[in-house]
Amino acid sequence: MDKVLSYDRGLERFNPLARVITYDDFDTGFNGWLDLTPNFVYDNFESFESNVDLESWAPTMLSSAAMRFASSHGSMEGTYSLKLTTAPTGGPHTEPPRPGSMGHAIKRLSRFGDPSKIQIETWYAYTPEQDRFGLGEEDIRAFGFFFDVQDSEYRYMPGVRYVNALGGEPVKRWQYYQVAEGVTPEDWNFGVKDGWCVPGVDAQWYGRRYEDGSADGFQWVPGGEQDLLYNESPDKLNWIYLRLTVDIKKREYIELQSMDQVFDLRGISPTLTPGYKSIKDLINPVFFVETDTDRSVHLFLDSVVYSTE
Repeated sequence: MDKVLSYDRGLERFNPLARVITYDDFDTGFNGWLDLTPNFVYDNFESFESNVDLESWAPTMLSSAAMRFASSHGSMEGTYSLKLTTAPTGGPHTEPPRPGSMGHAIKRLSRFGDPSKIQIETWYAYTPEQDRFGLGEEDIRAFGFFFDVQDSEYRYMPGVRYVNALGGEPVKRWQYYQVAEGVTPEDWNFGVKDGWCVPGVDAQWYGRRYEDGSADGFQWVPGGEQDLLYNESPDKLNWIYLRLTVDIKKREYIELQSMDQVFDLRGISPTLTPGYKSIKDLINPVFFVETDTDRSVHLFLDSVVYSTE
């Protein structure tokens, strides 16, 4: 008997590593992607105390990308994408994130096999709410992706963030997750002594922010300036390719691909922190989007591939 191995045609628009762990086309549902929420483990289901409100992020949803004038875009190939959105609650970018000013999507996974490399790929689009005149691109502060990894020794979060605009001015530059030298736990927790979060964990929320867009938890990608495709007005979506590859044996970045541009990140490591209890072999992929003004902004994921080697 001859065995025939076939692949979903949708994988042709990706470049996965040797083993595809998940291929999530959101025409088939949420596929395990959900909101990122804190641990509701205290009395009355309260979460731990924090200077950042971790309970107010907008929910993820399946979307046909309906627009005021364009009807429904659908997805890149199909009807539904996964939509991350924010509330219209952006504040100064030098302050901690305001309640609701970010949207997150996480898929909760564990390590499978003994991979040396992990990789995420997606086709995505971004836009502000179509609720006022103008281009609107300047209202989108940032978006990005990171892995939450814990092995037998360390927890660490390799990831990237595209800083699109700050205070109405374009930046258009990539960052990677790594804590700056000398950052203390008090710095990381916005002045709270004995804060729960250690430097290197959850940089999308924690760590001081600075006027030029730098931050305690992010470093600028060398040569990371890139003008992404944003098509003239908030009712037009263009789908963009993103890939991040990480060496989890060396605990180092390998490369970031955005559209056709590849950024070599070899030799750069995310910040390693002591392992947390009960989450050994964790590998969670997370996407996020941030607003810079009093306007909701959106990140649409057509489909996502997580692969290993």
